[in-house]
Amino acid sequence: MAGRIRASDIEEVKRRTNLADLVGDYVTLKNAGIDSMKGLCPFHDERSPSFHVRPALGYYHCFGCGESGDAFTFLQRMDHLTFAESVERLAARIHYGLTYEEGNFAREDGPNRARLLAANTAAAEYFRAQLAGAEAVTAREFLTQRGFDEAACERFGVGYAPRGWDGMSGHLRGLGYTPQELVQSGLASEGQRGAYDRFRGRIVWPIRDTSGQTLGFGARKLYEDDNGPKYLNTPESPVYHKSQVLYGLDLAKRAISRGKRAVVVEGYTDVMACHLAGVETAVATCGTAFGKDHIAVLRRIMGDDSAAEVVFTFDPDEAGQKAALRAFSEEKRFTAQTYVAVAPDGLDPSDLRQHRGDEAVRELFTRKLPLFEFALRRAVSRFDLNSVEGRVAALREAAPIIAEIKDPSLRPGYTRELARMLGAELGEVQHAVRSAERAPRNTERNSRSTERSEPQRPSDQYQNQRDQRQNRNQRQRSQDQPNQQPSARRGGSTQREDPYADGPRDRYEASSDPYGGYEDPHGVSAPAPARRIGLSSLRNSPTTWLERDALMAMLQQGESVGAELLQQAVTAQVHEPDLRIVRDALGAGLPVLGAPTWWDTVLDAAPETHHGLIRELAMAPMPQRNLDQLAAYSRDVVVSLLDRDLVELKRELLARHQRIGDSADPRARQIQQQLVALESARRSLRAE
Repeated sequence: MAGRIRASDIEEVKRRTNLADLVGDYVTLKNAGIDSMKGLCPFHDERSPSFHVRPALGYYHCFGCGESGDAFTFLQRMDHLTFAESVERLAARIHYGLTYEEGNFAREDGPNRARLLAANTAAAEYFRAQLAGAEAVTAREFLTQRGFDEAACERFGVGYAPRGWDGMSGHLRGLGYTPQELVQSGLASEGQRGAYDRFRGRIVWPIRDTSGQTLGFGARKLYEDDNGPKYLNTPESPVYHKSQVLYGLDLAKRAISRGKRAVVVEGYTDVMACHLAGVETAVATCGTAFGKDHIAVLRRIMGDDSAAEVVFTFDPDEAGQKAALRAFSEEKRFTAQTYVAVAPDGLDPSDLRQHRGDEAVRELFTRKLPLFEFALRRAVSRFDLNSVEGRVAALREAAPIIAEIKDPSLRPGYTRELARMLGAELGEVQHAVRSAERAPRNTERNSRSTERSEPQRPSDQYQNQRDQRQNRNQRQRSQDQPNQQPSARRGGSTQREDPYADGPRDRYEASSDPYGGYEDPHGVSAPAPARRIGLSSLRNSPTTWLERDALMAMLQQGESVGAELLQQAVTAQVHEPDLRIVRDALGAGLPVLGAPTWWDTVLDAAPETHHGLIRELAMAPMPQRNLDQLAAYSRDVVVSLLDRDLVELKRELLARHQRIGDSADPRARQIQQQLVALESARRSLRAE
């Protein structure tokens, strides 16, 4: 067994990995400032993006659920890898050769995901090679008849599984994979005589994740004597979870992210037909109904844009109709608009392309119908509208559908349309819709609230954290003292107003705070959960804002601030206790300022309870969004922290001088000399 990965290799892999590219395989990221990107958190459900990535720093942090880490941590969390497996995955991604040191190092118990993924990759290559063999003539004819040539099969990795019992298994055993690994990966099944191939005599499609890793396979039978199901998929395994994968997403993700549109079809050949016809946003579920986990996957790729579109296609048979209604039941989980497209004569995209060409496939999705309208018409069509009983039942079935339309401005129009379809009085239909709005929508809302309270959702324990600051004692001294703040004298625009525009009052006396400052509009605070130390737990005061922004600048722009200024800043008075701990950790990390280990050294110097706060300070977007002005802003805000100390010292000296009273007293003359020196220090500090 290989030994421990050399530490220098781990650091080199981390240094070479572009975290934004890695995270971008799973989440659509948008620019959020200088060296800052954000998107929907992949670790918890949320409506507004709170997941931030700092590519230059090499770290991510979610301000909603508190998840944070580096490239290795991200892969471990997303793909359930061990640390060693995440290093190996990233090393393979950047084509970096790892060196293993000898030792008593052993892997964690359980299946080795890297080995299972590698086995799937080897199997995919084997299946592709078999498609060119003599036995695969039936498979090639099947594909050719449906308009898929060799280039198309290569693009989608289509292969052929031979009819024998152990062709693939024997090939992979020859590559060093054990029968146990083949069974664990779902490539083989366990029988009385040992492991045998799961896929035999079938066309095979590889099912990949967004990064292109082969997780499993879908296979279609070809021969009449095959007594198995028409389609056979990889079973649930340590690497394959059918409710969380979409076939074709590895090829469609960039088009979906760019165009804010996804097309959900029902089969592997439908995905191929759509892509080859120019509809490159097509994906399909893999042996399961479209559900909430699939929605979460698409939302991470598209983002929460109300102008985005998700278009479903369903077969016209009863099963397809039920699938459409199941999709509608989950529709509210999307911010995007949802539609359904049904081809003329009930053809699926693959058949449509085969019989009518690429243009017909593209036109199919221009004739889309809102999903709720499709569900409405489907609900009404189930009843006999020639009878009173049928019309009443249809109204009872259809009213909740209108009540659940996300855009309230559309409901009156569809209420009138339903009245027309039923031949009923408009007032009667309006009453039924209003009743449905009150009951089912509240039930649905309560259901979602229950979902959010489940313990496995990491965001729950934090959702009321901002209320707790209402219960913390305010220190009068930190509230009352005036603060002089960074100047905008160097020109250029900043995110905040000129601090000297109105004299001594500046942006740290503003009424709002961009990193927290939640105030209950009713003046009532919810019960505080267990205290989580982060930006949102800091006191909401101008004094704290200055200390927070200065420490943020020191963490993120330490080299721009300069070692000399930082040496002074880490001795400055900080009134907020939690920020005082961060200041001390910064002081401990000063000897390695500018080194790759700078941020980790600061983190290690602080107690674990404050790691979340340090991560948030290091990840939060800087208030200054102009790159040319960022260094100047960072120095200014640190200077403001130091200047505040000098102002406080001056106040103390003046008070002492006043108490002495006699200006001829030697002590008074000494204080005057100190005041002159103090003013000189302030001018010098500002001049820097």
